[in-house]
Amino acid sequence: MNMPSYRAIRVWQRNRDVFFKLWRSEVPGFFAEPLLILLAMGAGLGAYVVLTGGQRYIEFIAPGLVAAYAMFSASFECTYGSFIRMKFQRTYDAIIATPLNIEDVVAGEILWGATRSLITSCVILTVIFAFGLVKSPWALLAIPLSVLSGLMFASIATVYTSIAPAIYSFNYYFTLFITPMFFFSGIFFPLDALPAIVQQLGWIAPLTPVANLARALVTGHPESGAWWSLAVIVGIIAVFFPLALVNMRRRLLR
Repeated sequence: MNMPSYRAIRVWQRNRDVFFKLWRSEVPGFFAEPLLILLAMGAGLGAYVVLTGGQRYIEFIAPGLVAAYAMFSASFECTYGSFIRMKFQRTYDAIIATPLNIEDVVAGEILWGATRSLITSCVILTVIFAFGLVKSPWALLAIPLSVLSGLMFASIATVYTSIAPAIYSFNYYFTLFITPMFFFSGIFFPLDALPAIVQQLGWIAPLTPVANLARALVTGHPESGAWWSLAVIVGIIAVFFPLALVNMRRRLLR
């Protein structure tokens, strides 16, 4: 395995340029679904949910949505997006015919996945700020957190993409991995309010540390325990990023 070089930024730039050409069709989606969930769950269901400490339910779920949609953005980009570029458009084949190597391509894709997480998180932070749900300047640190989250989920998604036999295989990835995390990683309900088996599964889900740290930052209570979540995120990146490089090299050379 070769190490990625500075040329990986060229892959990132290529994806950025495509995004800027298509941004009018994508930007409404950044707002629509998170805003709908915030209103339906926070303002609708929230009228019937009572949390300890007097916190409103919409205040509880708002930081979780920042974490969750950072996950969705990176995951969609590095599953469906990467697979289409690799298998159907043959973009990877064209790129590695240049001085860039396979690792540059993979690193550039993961960096772009993290960038998509950054864009989405900034949009959602703006929305929840407009609703008066940002309680502290600590919330600004949710922006670099979204980049780390994007790197983590983009790396995990790329590993799955490297073994996916067909584009339909991503249905399993989202149905069995991403969607359960969305519901059982502390986004909509405190983990300690869930059954014991769900709590155990929730605590090992990669989204849980992101949600915990995002909530601590947005609410202005980044206690020392929350920073362990940062160590977990970095640890997962340290495992899955090199694994993505190795597996994608095998996939593209076979």
